[in-house]
Amino acid sequence: MVISNDPNMFSATVSTPLMEDKIVDGFVDSRGQPASRATSGGWKAACFVIVVEVAERFSYYGVSSNLITYLTGPLGQSTATAAENVNIWFGTGALLPLLEAFIADSLLGRYRSIIVASIIYILGLGLLSFTAVLTSLQVSHLQDIKDAKSQSPGFRVILFFFSIYLVAVGQGGHKPCVQAFGADQFDGQDPKESKEKNSFFNWWYFFSSMGINVSLTVLVYIQENLNWALGFGIPCIMMLAALFVLLLGSRTYRYNVKKSEGNSLMKIGRLIGKAIRNRNATPSAMATEYEAKQYCQTPQQFKFLNKALFEPEGSMEGRNVFTVHDVEQTKSLLRLIPIWVTSLIYAIVFAQTSTVFTKQGATMDRNIFPGFKIPAASLQFFIGIAILLCVPMYDRIFVPVAQSLTGKPSGITMLQRIGFGMVLSTLSMVTAALVEMKRLETAKEYGIIDLPNVTVPISVWWLVPQYLLCGAADVFTIVGLQEFFYDQVPKDLRSMGLSLYLSVIGVGSLLSSLLVSIIDKTTGTDGRDSWFANNLNRAHIDYYYWLLAGLSAVGFTAFLYFARSYVYSRGSIS
Repeated sequence: MVISNDPNMFSATVSTPLMEDKIVDGFVDSRGQPASRATSGGWKAACFVIVVEVAERFSYYGVSSNLITYLTGPLGQSTATAAENVNIWFGTGALLPLLEAFIADSLLGRYRSIIVASIIYILGLGLLSFTAVLTSLQVSHLQDIKDAKSQSPGFRVILFFFSIYLVAVGQGGHKPCVQAFGADQFDGQDPKESKEKNSFFNWWYFFSSMGINVSLTVLVYIQENLNWALGFGIPCIMMLAALFVLLLGSRTYRYNVKKSEGNSLMKIGRLIGKAIRNRNATPSAMATEYEAKQYCQTPQQFKFLNKALFEPEGSMEGRNVFTVHDVEQTKSLLRLIPIWVTSLIYAIVFAQTSTVFTKQGATMDRNIFPGFKIPAASLQFFIGIAILLCVPMYDRIFVPVAQSLTGKPSGITMLQRIGFGMVLSTLSMVTAALVEMKRLETAKEYGIIDLPNVTVPISVWWLVPQYLLCGAADVFTIVGLQEFFYDQVPKDLRSMGLSLYLSVIGVGSLLSSLLVSIIDKTTGTDGRDSWFANNLNRAHIDYYYWLLAGLSAVGFTAFLYFARSYVYSRGSIS
């Protein structure tokens, strides 16, 4: 085989089936040579990327999980103002991956994007630590925290917000690109590596959850009991270490080859535009018999796009000539829309674990042993426990058994996996509703309905099943969505695919806030207690849980309808 000087363009003068089998199509190694299965990629390369992800999740949750405490404490903001600032920051972080994934897929490439995002991330965390030092110094020179709150915010607050939005920009570029780059280390066209890729998504979520759980325990304790500057500084050090690990593994990676035919997203846009312009044309108007043959052989789903295949006689659009492959890529993106939409109900339920679940737990008996009361928010730890238990069971027990029954490398299809998680999510809402009904009955029985500050004598352990069900559902649906949106988009748009998965979670959180706002306003009129009344003993979050269970059932039914007719992109083994 003779390799040209351009690493992105290579031609073969001598080729054998054995040589072709060793080469991963569309990828090069660190030297710009065609990537070999034996010397690049695989688990050796993926392990470097997983370590980077663990460090990033540890760092991100080290900031996000306790941000509202810092805003209402050292920065002296009101609860309402702090909540608004946190929501805006979270919303920005959820939308940025769409923009930054587009830049990665069209301009920089995934590997370079990770490096740039890591540098921005480190800069943001470093400035955040510096801001915490400035704040602590200012507070220490004042008589008490009330004096600190009365001071003009000045430079340190401006620097604080600049730093956390740098973190959001870094996270927005890091999150979709790292996971896509890790999955790139496995060739989906090879049966052995395709199976390993399915396993990769499972273990990715396992170790990611491990990093989050450590952050939620260790960093939160350091920030609240030792020092905020140290609590923000450790994530900065972790991201520096992550960048070092990423560069350390550079010789083992497979790098996606950028094609010279232009950006895929722009090309898809031109194809749709051409199909619209040709909407009144017929196969008889095609310029050649070859074009007519292509049109007839193309699958008829979204068949209006097939008209982008031909040029009516006399047309001057020869520069925009599209193939059946181009049309199929465009159709693969359009087929994702119903799956994306029907997954939003799951994302709304996903948002409850850090909001309504916590309020529910705060009213219950949280004494573990004399002198120690578990924080209501810490119950989310059981979601992580469920994930850490379910991922190995899924990968090592469920998948082999399913393989023997179905003959599929992944055991079940990606959409089947997502759907099963939706069923578990629905069950979690049913469980939450039943527990809440039990809590309200207990409050009524003890005559404390109008005593919101009195602990309801029912153990907080009653909430554990709903947390465990949510964690188990995540193993199926969240991991399934990650794999699905990565696998079913064109190869050049895989960072964008993973950002679509992230947007499901982001939009679901916004819809959850909107739903709560609407219910609160409509049920709290005419002197009635709202479903979300401040006195939860007078509220009816059990009704809210039943509503979510019903919406989840409707969402699952719609998902099942579209999933049964979904046509997987060619080359997908799942």
